[in-house]
Amino acid sequence: MFDAFIKGLAISLLLIFSVGPVIFTIIKQSINHGRRGGFSFIVGVWISDLIWIVLSNGFSEAIKVLLNFKIPIGIAGCIFLIGMGIYYAFMKKVEPRYEREQVELAGDVVTSSGKKRTNYFAITTSGFILNTLNPAVISFWVIMAASLASVYSLKDRIIIFSTCMVVNMMADVGKVMGAGYIGKKLSDRVILIINRISGVLYLLFGFGILIGIIYTLVNEG
Repeated sequence: MFDAFIKGLAISLLLIFSVGPVIFTIIKQSINHGRRGGFSFIVGVWISDLIWIVLSNGFSEAIKVLLNFKIPIGIAGCIFLIGMGIYYAFMKKVEPRYEREQVELAGDVVTSSGKKRTNYFAITTSGFILNTLNPAVISFWVIMAASLASVYSLKDRIIIFSTCMVVNMMADVGKVMGAGYIGKKLSDRVILIINRISGVLYLLFGFGILIGIIYTLVNEG
């Protein structure tokens, strides 16, 4: 159980140190529409993450039962994670700040009288859609669930992903609360450093799961 908890913390670090469109939109929504706008956005992201976690774990469990491809899927997942690590640590380029700031925000509504008001439901929906349709998010949850399924039981994975979600939600709340400060500090150089850290974490996690799979194979042999 403790090992599953630690794995959940490790996965949450991967998400916290991942720099993508979601974090920039969280900051912009929080600055433009206040903390309520920021919280509305991350609620949509959380709902999306929960859905992908349930679907990806259901998929990996079905694969295990129907095809008994537990080990090959786990190894493929590890290769993907290691590949992600190499990409983030050595190859990923930083998008110039002026391009990142061109993101259009949902939530601004002009009434018939010409007054502006904020549609918080639209902000929540935009967070859900942005996260749900993000290929990086989809591949992250699916590959992570498939890789962990080769080493951990369903009960352990519930602990892992629950821990991951709770820590990640706390981090998102922190991003909303400190949006102004974070926005000023996210220079191109800082993002490059974060990408490097993220890459190292992906590498460590990928190799860690791979070692676990090899250990399982040796014991079964």
